[in-house]
Amino acid sequence: MLGKNIASNPKLKLGKPYCVKPYTTEHNLHRGEHLYQSLGAHLLEHQGSKGVNFSVWAPNAASVCVIGDFNQWDYIRHPMRRVSKTGVWELFIPELGVNSLYKFSITAADTKIRVDKSDPFAFASALRPETASRVSNLSSYTWNDTAYLKKRKKSSPLDKPISVYEVHLGSWRLAKTKNKDKRWLSYRELAKTLIPYVKDMGYTHIEPLPITEHPYDGSWGYQVTGLFCPTSRFGSSDDFKYFIDQAHLAGLGIILDWVPGHFPKDEHGLSQFDGSALYEHADPTRSENLQWGTSLFNLDKKEVREFLTSSAYFWFKEYHIDGLRVDAVSSMVYSEYSITKPLNQTLGLKENSGAVTFFKTLNSLIHTQFPGTLMIAEESTAILQVTGPKKRQSLGFDLKWNMGWMHDTLGYFSKEPVHRKFHHNEITFSLVYAFKEAFMLALSHDEVVHEKRPLLLKMPGKSPDQFAHLRSLLAYMFSHPGKKLLFMGSELGVTKEWNESSELNWDLLNQIPHKKLQKFVRQLNRFYQETPALYENDFNWEGFKWISADDKERSILSFIRIANKSFVISVSNFTQIERKQYRLGVPKKGTYTAVLSSDALEFGGSSKSKLQKHKAVAGVTDNQPYSITIDLPPLSTVYYSLKAE
Repeated sequence: MLGKNIASNPKLKLGKPYCVKPYTTEHNLHRGEHLYQSLGAHLLEHQGSKGVNFSVWAPNAASVCVIGDFNQWDYIRHPMRRVSKTGVWELFIPELGVNSLYKFSITAADTKIRVDKSDPFAFASALRPETASRVSNLSSYTWNDTAYLKKRKKSSPLDKPISVYEVHLGSWRLAKTKNKDKRWLSYRELAKTLIPYVKDMGYTHIEPLPITEHPYDGSWGYQVTGLFCPTSRFGSSDDFKYFIDQAHLAGLGIILDWVPGHFPKDEHGLSQFDGSALYEHADPTRSENLQWGTSLFNLDKKEVREFLTSSAYFWFKEYHIDGLRVDAVSSMVYSEYSITKPLNQTLGLKENSGAVTFFKTLNSLIHTQFPGTLMIAEESTAILQVTGPKKRQSLGFDLKWNMGWMHDTLGYFSKEPVHRKFHHNEITFSLVYAFKEAFMLALSHDEVVHEKRPLLLKMPGKSPDQFAHLRSLLAYMFSHPGKKLLFMGSELGVTKEWNESSELNWDLLNQIPHKKLQKFVRQLNRFYQETPALYENDFNWEGFKWISADDKERSILSFIRIANKSFVISVSNFTQIERKQYRLGVPKKGTYTAVLSSDALEFGGSSKSKLQKHKAVAGVTDNQPYSITIDLPPLSTVYYSLKAE
């Protein structure tokens, strides 16, 4: 029910200011991760009346009023009282309910200029281009994932397969309206379509691009104005909880893309919130990210760190998410990252000490409060220790995106096969540092936009070869140490760059090569989940051993992935030449079988030898005590396993 209009409420008389006694959070204001439980708009009963208690932090404001659809957006009607020495303003308004629209009208102390602001702690908001916050009942949804959460709590996710499907909810699929126009799918519609699809494709997690509220579609959610509310584009807060609930019931995890590094300068947002630099730096040389034209959070300020900590905790506690992928960690941790003037730091590595403190504290909190969940850093440098929750010198993340692997691998695969022998070090270099951090291999949305071309079209040659290259790349990726992430459409072989305003071209599945590529990705994911050697020891040398890293003349790579009780051999031939009678060193005697080949006929390849068996013979080859002789298909990656004798 919408909040009542003031004209129809006899208790709120027109023409007279109205203010009830505050709820007085001064003595029980929550701090740190629980901050969202005090600030914002909360449904409650006070002095026998049900209504909404509004609280906002605005220490430098001269006055603050609540405006909304219940008082005709009149800033005179509901002035707030300053009730806390920390600068919290509060007002309880009776007879308001769920879905009431509101803002805080704030008058700056120095300029006397009044600006209407959305609630930084709002749990829901109006659909853009409207910018009002919306009263929401945070506890209205009944969850069904108790068994899932109980199992998660006892799990060690880094010891398990992690294959993430990164998705932009607004462009994965669109629905047709009665007028044959197209519209976004709702959270509940996505629960019925996206979740079964991802499950069928063999992924373990879904990672939506940021769903926190944002005003501009073209930002993809990375310029956030509501760090505590899922965007209203796809439905209500309860609808998004339903989406997560259904994912958990299907055995899928949900990782949210979270943006704590910067915020847009939209007037209704956090910028100059109370007439001062409240959330951003007051120093203009530290306040702006020039790369994105946004404001930087002032992480030297304890209140700002608590605000962001509370947001992260909120998504785990109230939405049961399984992890956060933290955007642009480098821009927060390093003081010279896209700001107007470098800072002279005393730490020796030009770190932002406030950001380092923030991440260490946050990651420790999440791991303590929500065991079995993941904190993942998108971090592009190699200076600080980023991962290792139990390492004192680390920021405490579980995983770090391996941007070096992504850059080198895509660069290598863009080369014509005849030239790859001159770039062999690009494809092997990742193993020099592979175990210095706990890495995730990510081929994300950032690699298929801004004229970078989709994955398929990055591959050289004509269409059949491009598909072969891509299948070989993906199989190589899934055998390489590290957890995995693919952006939506990669499994289809899309032929256009991703555009947030257009859905994926699902009609491509009417073409056999695209259909077979999808089948390959499905089988690759399933084989990955069923093969401990590909995930059990992802972060140490116990799980990896080279067979041959030096065969650059033939552009062949071979290595062993090792689990506690099994192993798998991965062999890649990155040229168009079939290597017949290729002798490959193997670690044990027995019979070896090709268990997955990117060149198999069923996936669009040309190989007919998938089921061929190869008996190992004694004799040192590639520093291994035994060897097998195989016909290695062109432009392929093949996995071999041992049948012990």
